[in-house]
Amino acid sequence: MSDNINNNNNNNENNDGTTEICFVCRRPSTSAGDMFHMPNGVSICQDCLRKTMDQVSSMDFSNLFINGAAFNPVQNVRKEKENIEISESDKVTGEEKKPEDGKEPKESGPSISFLNLSDLMGGFGPQMGRSRVKKSSKEDLKKEFDFSKVEKPHKVKEMLDKYVVGQEQAKKAISVAVYNHYKRVQADIEDDNDVELEKSNILLLGPTGCGKTYLVKTLAKLLNVPLAIADATSLTEAGYIGDDIESVVSKLLAAADNDVNRAERGIIFVDEIDKIAKKKETRSRDVSGESVQQGMLKLLEGSEIEVPVGANSKNAMVPMVTVNTKDILFICGGAFPDLDEIIRKRLSKETSIGFNAELKDRWDKEKNIFKKVTADDIREFGMIPEFIGRLPVICPMEGLTEDMMVRILKEPKNAIVKQYEKMLSMDGVQLKFTDEAMHAIAKKAMEKDTGARALRSVIEEFMLDIMFEVPKDDNIGRVTITEEYIKGKGGPVIDLKGVLALEDTISLPKPEISATSG
Repeated sequence: MSDNINNNNNNNENNDGTTEICFVCRRPSTSAGDMFHMPNGVSICQDCLRKTMDQVSSMDFSNLFINGAAFNPVQNVRKEKENIEISESDKVTGEEKKPEDGKEPKESGPSISFLNLSDLMGGFGPQMGRSRVKKSSKEDLKKEFDFSKVEKPHKVKEMLDKYVVGQEQAKKAISVAVYNHYKRVQADIEDDNDVELEKSNILLLGPTGCGKTYLVKTLAKLLNVPLAIADATSLTEAGYIGDDIESVVSKLLAAADNDVNRAERGIIFVDEIDKIAKKKETRSRDVSGESVQQGMLKLLEGSEIEVPVGANSKNAMVPMVTVNTKDILFICGGAFPDLDEIIRKRLSKETSIGFNAELKDRWDKEKNIFKKVTADDIREFGMIPEFIGRLPVICPMEGLTEDMMVRILKEPKNAIVKQYEKMLSMDGVQLKFTDEAMHAIAKKAMEKDTGARALRSVIEEFMLDIMFEVPKDDNIGRVTITEEYIKGKGGPVIDLKGVLALEDTISLPKPEISATSG
């Protein structure tokens, strides 16, 4: 068996760069040593194989029945020797001894077969590939990554403009950050050690529904580097129920197909970052607040950490791999509720007395109050100073106005209005919205105070009856949504297919008749 191990495992790393992981203890070959290869790609380290054989040799087989007979290894060996002696005596005499019942003699040895691991691994086969980690060489990264083909910041912003309305400052900040991230990756590949390029993590903050998460999800479609989106609400301190802080990096590793070198040059977006703020007036241990911020400091700054592969928490059955977060760009986003009140309170204290003094209620109706945010406001909200310092780029996002709501309805590539037009066109029906109807929808959405998410809830409310009734009648050709229908003072305008065909006939241009000579 030792010969098989040595022959099968000359190197700890395969030709394709992957590292084998023991099926029992989940340790990689770099720490467990040589592996013993089993069927269906299963690998077992020498320690686990030795423990397994020791356990098998110490088992009591007296109560084990095989083929209806008790299994006794010592007795079976004796029976085999007796059968051999009897068969040799029969050969000498030339006679063959048959049983009294005339049947053929049964084999005395136990019919034992080891487990067929190919059958046992039927449900685990696809997962074995996921637990393998590999490291791409710099030559592979050069082939995959070409800085000359990277889009410039203004091109990235133009692509974001197709999906996200407004938020010009945020789109500029993200476009520049991504472009500089590509430069840092290129410098690492070329081993340019003249000037070390450090990362600038970003903090996106703004009211709910202003497009923070949607902006990063759109960015993920445009990038050729791994990008992972994690949620900070489930993170807790190590040792408590919930996801460990390292699970944020494990999601990036999964997005990079378990390639460590590709993951070390990726981007991580941590959403709902405001949910890990310090809990005020609590006497219990803050395991999901300040403790998480303390644990994330090493991730944001850059250090080598042990990351579980394919799991959210560390345990003995999960393989671990070392990932350096020095070059991973972190983008954090959060709504930060009640932060606007902290900003208004600070601005109101700065008012003076006199003819040119500012009124205290000047900032009460300010929609873009987040533009006045400072690091002190975020600290008062509950974020520790060390955490704020590792997010040097603070990018406030604008609150949505009625005009921006109308633009969100119709301008983006996958606007809500375009989605409903697509659905009704599958029934052969045209859908149109008047400008007055769109403004009425925007006003109703503004009253809900949940940002752009309120637009769909408003449209779903009055489109329910239309989506239910239109498929009943095949003669309906067009449905026009009016302001009266949105305000509940009337109904939609419905045109039949015959009327539309007549309108098309009337609107056709008359053919020109040219006079010909002679």
